[in-house]
Amino acid sequence: MFSSEGNNLNSKNAKIMVVDDEPSSLEVVQAFLEEEEYHNFVTLDDPTRAMELLEQTRPDLLFLDLMMPKVSGFEILAQLRAHSRFKHLPVIILTAATDTESKLKALDLGATDFLGKPIDPSELRLRVRNTLQAKAYQDQLAYYDGLTQLPNRALFLEELALILKGAVRHQERLALLSIEIDRFDKFNDRIGHSTGDEVLRQVAQRIQGVIRHADVLGRDLKELDGEMTLFHLESNVFSVILSRIQGEESSAIAGERILRAIRAPLEVEGRELYITASIGIATFPEGGEEPFELLRLASSAKDVAKQLGGDAFQFSSASINEAYERRLSLEARLRKALKKGEFVLHYQPQVDVATGVVRGAEALVRWNSDQGFVPTAELISLAEETGLIVPIGEWVLTEACRQLKQWHHSGKMPISLSVNFSAKQFVNQEFCTTIKRIIEQSGIDPKYLTLELTESLLFEDIDNKVKLLRFLKQTGVLLSIDDFGTGFSSLSYLTKLPLDEIKIDRSFVMQLTANAQSRAIVSTIISLANSFNLSTVAEGIEHPEELEFLKNQGCRRYQGFLFSRPVAADEFFEMLPVSV
Repeated sequence: MFSSEGNNLNSKNAKIMVVDDEPSSLEVVQAFLEEEEYHNFVTLDDPTRAMELLEQTRPDLLFLDLMMPKVSGFEILAQLRAHSRFKHLPVIILTAATDTESKLKALDLGATDFLGKPIDPSELRLRVRNTLQAKAYQDQLAYYDGLTQLPNRALFLEELALILKGAVRHQERLALLSIEIDRFDKFNDRIGHSTGDEVLRQVAQRIQGVIRHADVLGRDLKELDGEMTLFHLESNVFSVILSRIQGEESSAIAGERILRAIRAPLEVEGRELYITASIGIATFPEGGEEPFELLRLASSAKDVAKQLGGDAFQFSSASINEAYERRLSLEARLRKALKKGEFVLHYQPQVDVATGVVRGAEALVRWNSDQGFVPTAELISLAEETGLIVPIGEWVLTEACRQLKQWHHSGKMPISLSVNFSAKQFVNQEFCTTIKRIIEQSGIDPKYLTLELTESLLFEDIDNKVKLLRFLKQTGVLLSIDDFGTGFSSLSYLTKLPLDEIKIDRSFVMQLTANAQSRAIVSTIISLANSFNLSTVAEGIEHPEELEFLKNQGCRRYQGFLFSRPVAADEFFEMLPVSV
């Protein structure tokens, strides 16, 4: 693939390979083409080494003699067309043969053109120019991204395989950087796709600027004989191959400079935009010599950087890869878990602070997979990322309502039941109608059902969310804000929202006995709730002193290990008071 700067392909930089057992023919072809300012040649008079040298040098054009000892041009041509990398390499046959049969055979094997011996300089010039122009056009379509004009994924995989082979052969180090713009999908939806395209073009230019002016450990890359090559793999994902590096520090410097370049404000269509990126770095030889394995390691490291908040780079390692493999396996199992009936609900009792009587419960989903229980935080995180939180959430509400109806028919005191909902469920278009349908099908009295919504849901577009909450209130359910105090906790939204309950986050409760500030915060939240006629539930109560403080402040209910851990439905049933 001859050098390119965007789509400005310069055929004079094309790598031209000539295979002919007659040294004089090699000299003639090179001399004539040098007069036309071509300067990048690979010449070979030993046809037995042709394929080896082709793989090492990857020329843009091959001149091939047909009649050679040991290995003929026909054999080399057949091997070329059977090789995935050289299926479409232009091959001009050099031959003194005039018989039609030889030419037809060469054409059948995939020859591009013919040039007779002795070589005519004007014919040679014409053949080379036309062939390279056609190849440049085909390469642009096949190997370059139309938006950024950067090499695309197809060329990236070929280059990576070649560079890795060279690194193995010469015992050199290299690094692969996987670069993804943080939260680009949401960003793109907000600013519009045409503006998003311009952002991608500018990001590509900035990374190219880093590459052009790279200074690794105070020395120019050329001095190190190193190279940095940028590719646009898909949408908001780029990749850089950094070859012939001295150590991991070189790739860390490159990663930091790329992050800094992307982080600077962008000027797009008259407005200033701010974006960040996450970078994963995998290195050879640590990451192995398989291209797809190295790419996977870099991608998994990038995902770790994203999960940690983005705007950072992360090195890959065996432990990161093991975690990534486990997550892939977990995702595959999660997609089958609903059909296999692997989810169960456990119930954490909610206790009346004043009387110590169980008045309700929070329904908590548990995944009893074929390999045992999966930690809840991991389950929720994975369900959120994959979008499976919506069908799982529907199952949770259906099962919770079924169980609540059963308890209410048991002869024990009617209790309330709380069910959590995530942001992705809340913004789903079918959210409200799904809840209404499940309540109606279950036959429960909706006044005993509390829907818990996290405070972070209210960060944006609060007016529309207030409308949704009011619609939900029309079904008769109660509404609660979970983890209150950890978000932006503003009086202005408390006055707008049709709430019934506030849950005090356990992070405040945990420090009640040791931290005066936490006591002041909890006391203020309870007082605030009482002034708005809202019920309060404190989470994470583990010690009698915490409960005593809540009782003195007028908190209504609590839940936590002091009374009980979350338990299965039958065990929870035994805790319920008998109806009088």
